[in-house]
Amino acid sequence: MYENLKETLISRKDIYAGKIFNVHVDQVRLPDGKTAVREVADHCPCVAIVALDHENNVLTVTQYRYVFDRALLEIPAGKLEPGEDPATGALRELKEETGAVPDEFLPMGKLIPSPGCLGEELYLFLARGLHMESTQPDEDEFLVQERIPFDEMVHRCVRGEIEDGKTIAAVLKAKLLLNL
Repeated sequence: MYENLKETLISRKDIYAGKIFNVHVDQVRLPDGKTAVREVADHCPCVAIVALDHENNVLTVTQYRYVFDRALLEIPAGKLEPGEDPATGALRELKEETGAVPDEFLPMGKLIPSPGCLGEELYLFLARGLHMESTQPDEDEFLVQERIPFDEMVHRCVRGEIEDGKTIAAVLKAKLLLNL
């Protein structure tokens, strides 16, 4: 049904290879036979977790995001290691950033954050029944942890007070799944 939308790679020029993403410029053949250029940043797969404590508070982290020159409130998230299972990586990231270890851990699907130019898949999870242990943030990660009532998180997402896309998507998915 959608085969007639496919673009075919003609050539690729690698521009940059970094620690977390690679950039290339592709020339493609469009469905009508014309050509176009596609600038692509390939990023490793990532995970994000809505973690709810026993009082239905969401565990959040605030961190400075250099690209936007400000601190953003987000749910715990991070990159998967090469070949790492998304659930395993999500449990690792949750513990590293918040110290939480859940009894209940459910997948909430995946999303593609910016399909026009970013080759990234982001796996979403819901964690409940949390037991708290020590945190182990990455060496270059400076986080402020906070617990925010779930209803307040939903309202902040809807009012536009939370700008992080993964946080918005995951919180609203959790609201529908939990019927809260």
